[in-house]
Amino acid sequence: MKHSSVPTPHSNAGPELTSDLQPLMNRLQNASEPFALATVVRTISVTAAKAGAKAVIAADGSIAGGWIGGGCARSAVIKAARAALEDGEARLVSIQPEDLLAELGVESGEEREGVQFAKNMCPSKGTMDIFVEPVLPRPILVICGASPVALALSKQAPTIGFDVTICAPAEDHAAFPGAGRLIDGFGLDAIGNADTYILVSTQGRGDLAALEGALNVPARHIGFVGSRRKISTLKEKLREKGLSEQDLERIEGPAGLDLGAITPEEIALSILAELLVIRRTGQRQTNIQYI
Repeated sequence: MKHSSVPTPHSNAGPELTSDLQPLMNRLQNASEPFALATVVRTISVTAAKAGAKAVIAADGSIAGGWIGGGCARSAVIKAARAALEDGEARLVSIQPEDLLAELGVESGEEREGVQFAKNMCPSKGTMDIFVEPVLPRPILVICGASPVALALSKQAPTIGFDVTICAPAEDHAAFPGAGRLIDGFGLDAIGNADTYILVSTQGRGDLAALEGALNVPARHIGFVGSRRKISTLKEKLREKGLSEQDLERIEGPAGLDLGAITPEEIALSILAELLVIRRTGQRQTNIQYI
């Protein structure tokens, strides 16, 4: 009798297993550390781990907690976890003995209909289907300044999945009720591990200091709210302070897509539209789990 090869995902994780991993997952989430959660969703024949077994895989590929079986599954799952953390896509891995792969006409490492196949070299010759999902820190939007555009951004950004950090003089912090994090001034040395986007909207109150602070962060995008002439003038001042052309090229502006925006709220919307384009570039799906 031929074993079925089409995975039928389901989870029978026992409460004791979930409670064992939850504190670890909470710690990683609180530290904004990315990780992958691997769950055995189906087994056929003899396998060490059964449906419902889970493991937390850290960004470096190590198994931080839990258990999904021995070496038969470990290498394929770790490879899938690393790839999932790289591109943000979940994966379903089917580990099968070589004869069953041959019957299906697939080779180890091949993907078919969303299932990645791997060879089980263990004597048990069992089949395991494992769902690997990335759990990524929410992207951070660092807003420098307390301008009307900055205020509008702080309200709109969380609605599309950004955690907000405000960098502004302490006397301006009261203008940002409910902001996730407030930094006095423009010192951006320790923002976190998540993808970081920086938007400078200082309107003449600390422009250079904010841009210098932004350039100290390995941000995915640095945008400046202002005219091209102003940006050119500021870049020249930064150049005189010794910043390299490579650094200056990281500053992009005027920030936002050309939507004909006029009001601060409209300008903020155009900026978020631009960030969304940048954020989603290269992603083939959007149902990613974020911390």
